[in-house]
Amino acid sequence: MLKDRGYKVGQQTVADIMHENGWFAIGGGAKKLYYMNLERKENLLNQQFTVSKPNEVWVSDVTYFKYKNNIFYICVIIDLFARKVIACRVSLNNSTQLTRGTFLSAYKDRQPEDLTFHSDRGCNYTSATFRLCLAELKVKQSFSNPGNPYNNSVMESFFKSTKTERLYRTDFRSEREFREAVKEYISFYNDKRPHSVLRYRTPNKCEDDYVRKQAALQKI
Repeated sequence: MLKDRGYKVGQQTVADIMHENGWFAIGGGAKKLYYMNLERKENLLNQQFTVSKPNEVWVSDVTYFKYKNNIFYICVIIDLFARKVIACRVSLNNSTQLTRGTFLSAYKDRQPEDLTFHSDRGCNYTSATFRLCLAELKVKQSFSNPGNPYNNSVMESFFKSTKTERLYRTDFRSEREFREAVKEYISFYNDKRPHSVLRYRTPNKCEDDYVRKQAALQKI
């Protein structure tokens, strides 16, 4: 087909181009190559936490909190542009279902077009189910380097603030009260808590300013 269009190209050239881009023919070995490609765990973020627009890079992690005889797992996703919490779920199980459900709720709400998703290498982020979910949505997946918490320091900072400013300061009377406290803190964090990295604006204010600026530019 390329030759019919006037291109001078050989089979090896096509093979090299396909290999460089991770493309493969629909045929024998395609499944094996596909799963081999999923096994790559690159750090695409590389501690570059400043991005140019919303829905360019999301970061995520799971932390736990002990309440009475139960351990609750809190999965959070933050949009790096405004450091805004865009999804959160609480579960008694630290599972792929928890991370996948949290991601899909954020994806459905924000509909990103060219997204990089960064996390640590926990099994709920590296599982085939979760990675296939991101691959099918054409989301680029990035992983922290092993044993380096600074690769996901935005999430580490958020969880520290959540526990220090809210969870450790409350004597919860019920599981429902605990879950409500998590939701209330996220609302406070997004709408009322200023961040120095955002020039002391809240995440919602930062994102709103971007939307207004883009709308003004379109009118010019």
